[in-house]
Amino acid sequence: MEYSEQNVPNHVAIILDGNGRWAKKRHLPRTAGHVAGSRVVEQICEDAYNLGIHYLTVYAFSTENWKRPQDEVDALMNLLRQYLKDCIKRSTKNNMCVRIIGDITPLTEDMKESIRQLEEATKDNTGLHFQVALNYGSRDEMLRSMKRMCRDIKDGILSEEDWEEETFSRYLDTGGIPDPDLLIRTSGEKRLSNFLLWQLAYTEFYFTDVLWPDFNKKELKKAIAYYNARERRFGAV
Repeated sequence: MEYSEQNVPNHVAIILDGNGRWAKKRHLPRTAGHVAGSRVVEQICEDAYNLGIHYLTVYAFSTENWKRPQDEVDALMNLLRQYLKDCIKRSTKNNMCVRIIGDITPLTEDMKESIRQLEEATKDNTGLHFQVALNYGSRDEMLRSMKRMCRDIKDGILSEEDWEEETFSRYLDTGGIPDPDLLIRTSGEKRLSNFLLWQLAYTEFYFTDVLWPDFNKKELKKAIAYYNARERRFGAV
């Protein structure tokens, strides 16, 4: 059953978890799980848009992921590097607007150039708005945002009287993007892992034991069904 637009979450955020465990279950290297997971991302983008979702944000690489074994970090960076290059062609074909959130300053120059080209090439596309969290941590995002606000106050661009929730939201990496309506985390873990802490204040959370490489359109529909079963309220209970 396809869902009508009015009961589909406008913005879905996903913590892509379980790639390593998926590979271990199959006696494969962890990198094989990451490769399989990247293919699922491509398909879920298409599925999400076809179901009526307008914004999709995925947690691809966190600020904490640098602490993983060096060979795994290198493999992830190579995978992300290739994904960024391929994404320009794919996004143009699918009319997808892509935005990278996170601190890209530690990335290699070729990756940063790929990000600039990707965002420039897709900025006017009108299909799915796809955000990839790369070297992202929510606490780091908020600190960087506060520093930019302080600089703008010092330079006279912003006054202290302008400090409101909406103002702060504009300074975040997700400025201009609506907050997620639904967060999905795969693999059975039930924590946020420093992902979109400000933006998830009123978001519905859906946790599934399915490992990310096994996640598909059927599982996405289950998450949407859960979202629809919830009574959406804001503020105190």
